[in-house]
Amino acid sequence: MKKIYNFEKISDLLYCSGQPTEVQLQQLAGEGYHIIVNLGLLNTKYALPEEASTVETLGMQYFHIPVVFENPKLNELTDFIDFMNIHADEKTLVHCAANYRASAFMGLYLFSKSELTEEEMHEFIDDVWQPNTVWQAFIKDALAFLTKRIGNS
Repeated sequence: MKKIYNFEKISDLLYCSGQPTEVQLQQLAGEGYHIIVNLGLLNTKYALPEEASTVETLGMQYFHIPVVFENPKLNELTDFIDFMNIHADEKTLVHCAANYRASAFMGLYLFSKSELTEEEMHEFIDDVWQPNTVWQAFIKDALAFLTKRIGNS
């Protein structure tokens, strides 16, 4: 089987990638994945029709946060982090179209858990893509927000 586009292993439980195909979702279910998180939009040419029902039919849980690529929001990130924290002990794939949104959100999530330093988080994202100005600003704002949030916990 062809590898999922921009597939990245983070740990034995965490992975991120671009959009998987239906066949690839079947393989993920067979490999013991429990959670599929989609940060992409549903009405685009790369989206998998009926992804939610396909994932659920395969016995996995589907969670969708539609992040508009040109306008990511902090509340989307906090919803993502909250969900990931609840399911931290489950094998999870986080994806979007090309692993741009997913790698940024995963890097910021790992930073929020103090599993990556700021420098390591940037390196993690840069291994997949070089964020444009919109995402550079979002990542900067998210880091400031998360640093404050971590300091208050």
